[in-house]
Amino acid sequence: MRPLHLTLGLLLTMGAVKAQKNSEQIHRSAILVDTHGDILHKQIKTGEDLGKLQTTGQFDLVRAKQGGLDVQVFSIWCDETGGFAIANQEIDTLYSLIKRYPNKIALVKNAEELKKAVKQNKLAAMIGVEGGHMIENSLQKLEELAKRGMIYLTLTWNNSTSWASSAAEESSGKVKPENAGLNDFGKQVVKKLNDLGVLVDLSHVGEKTFYDAIAVSTKPILVSHSSVYAINPVPRNIKDDQIRAVGKNGGVISVNFYSGFLDPDYDRNYKAFFNKHDEELKALSTKYGKAAAKDSLSVKYPAETELLKPSVALLVDHIDHIVKLIGIDHVGLGADFDGAESFPRGLNSVADYPKVTEELYKRGYKKEDIEKMLGGNFIRILKINKGK
Repeated sequence: MRPLHLTLGLLLTMGAVKAQKNSEQIHRSAILVDTHGDILHKQIKTGEDLGKLQTTGQFDLVRAKQGGLDVQVFSIWCDETGGFAIANQEIDTLYSLIKRYPNKIALVKNAEELKKAVKQNKLAAMIGVEGGHMIENSLQKLEELAKRGMIYLTLTWNNSTSWASSAAEESSGKVKPENAGLNDFGKQVVKKLNDLGVLVDLSHVGEKTFYDAIAVSTKPILVSHSSVYAINPVPRNIKDDQIRAVGKNGGVISVNFYSGFLDPDYDRNYKAFFNKHDEELKALSTKYGKAAAKDSLSVKYPAETELLKPSVALLVDHIDHIVKLIGIDHVGLGADFDGAESFPRGLNSVADYPKVTEELYKRGYKKEDIEKMLGGNFIRILKINKGK
């Protein structure tokens, strides 16, 4: 007769295996959409061939296939010193990747094309422009980016434009309250995006801009890569009233995977890590500069830095919070891979996406609910905005 503790252990193991198998089946049957990846800016600097397996970064076509990623929105990004020309350079880079691997990846501009690419077993590539400064105060340039495939425009990055204030500059006081939000041209931008069928993205924007844009938009908006302020009160996360406003608008909030947005203890834990290695940090900073020194220390002590990362469970806590406030129909995923230095333990690249689905399944979410969060909700608002 088998001892009771061995029998219970065996049953628990069998249950865990079954749960993992079930979540894997759900993951592979769903259309998985990542609404924000800073892949192209990094690729231009490194010259990596993203069609082949890479040992750095979080994205390539090989790991995308491993992780069941069906749709990647490639972020077009530059800081405030760049503009329209750099945006087009990054789009050219994506076009070049698609030309080299036409059997693996396809540019798509609407829900119909997205589903066709997925059916053909190709990664559906979409374009999101992260920062209104790249239209250079020109509705014509906005239209040109839309023609090239832009499916959303993030109204601001960390920098404000002359027509919209950012979260970073509203919260720091750089933009005075009386000057915050959208001016008349900013409202024209939102209306033009609606007319073109381009999603209005409200990640990075200040609260005043957020509410002004939602009031102007006649279509569901997207928050492409932000997390929950109530769990971690940083300016880039969105507050409960903002979450409720997205629900009322019919939009979608794609949760960001960056450790610093998920975990309120992240900055404090990293500060303690660098204090522990202060002598090394000083020596390396003198030689290489502080940023490079911090990167070097993180690489040197991987076991320590791994423990500084939050769990996948905390990521799903952010999802749970949104679901409890406004329901299943308004949640998506916007990992911000290649755009940040730290992600939850075990989420090292797009290949690890099944771990998110596994945690959702453990929380008791049904198959149809998980499918909505993985991509169905985004496809719904894309279809509404595009009309097809």
